[in-house]
Amino acid sequence: MKEPSPTKQGDKRYALLMAARDSDYVKKAYGGYFNVFLAAFAEQGERWDLFRVVDGEFPDVDDLHCYDGFVVSGSPYDAYGNDKWILKLCFLLQTLDSMKKKVLGICFGHQVLCRALGGKVGKAMTGWDIGLRRVKIVEDLLPPFSGRFLEDSLSIIECHQDEVWEVPPAAKVVAVSDKTGVEMFAIGGHILGIQGHPEYTKDILLSIIDRLLNDGFIEVSKMNENGLVMMQ
Repeated sequence: MKEPSPTKQGDKRYALLMAARDSDYVKKAYGGYFNVFLAAFAEQGERWDLFRVVDGEFPDVDDLHCYDGFVVSGSPYDAYGNDKWILKLCFLLQTLDSMKKKVLGICFGHQVLCRALGGKVGKAMTGWDIGLRRVKIVEDLLPPFSGRFLEDSLSIIECHQDEVWEVPPAAKVVAVSDKTGVEMFAIGGHILGIQGHPEYTKDILLSIIDRLLNDGFIEVSKMNENGLVMMQ
């Protein structure tokens, strides 16, 4: 069952497939991750629906045709895990691909898209990547993604310890970095995976870093010119 949530009404309709639960900080500062995604991606006149797939809430298969696109969020879960909701999400993504629906996957979403469509994912060979990372665009994108990245490189916030090992057979690698071999991949003009977090703000990243440091999951290795932690 879809969680009642604020939407932007209009001709275009999108679904956010939320694979993480709201942190205390994000709930207090933004009212939840849904609002963070709206601020990053929603445009005036659009309608956005929220499905908390991490809690088993999925769109009805009969309603998929009503949506212009889908966004799969990040998650603390492993995209290669066999939790029931992750397997159901993989099946949904396969269905959306067969319908040629536009899908954007972010971090975990990027990885689970890869897995669902025939690629391989696993633990990052070089460990955690947290902070601001410069990525290099190596392939042009097809519409409607073309024109979104006008420079040959860009900086994006990263927060992951898993990565894409091998893209799906139909995919092409769009961006790389000195830390991660597949920062972005695309399939035609309807699938785009991004390892980084274009929706994150600096304060959200710092709150995550504080939590990971306090829980002993990471250690600070150095600071970059933007004052963000870079993990080696």
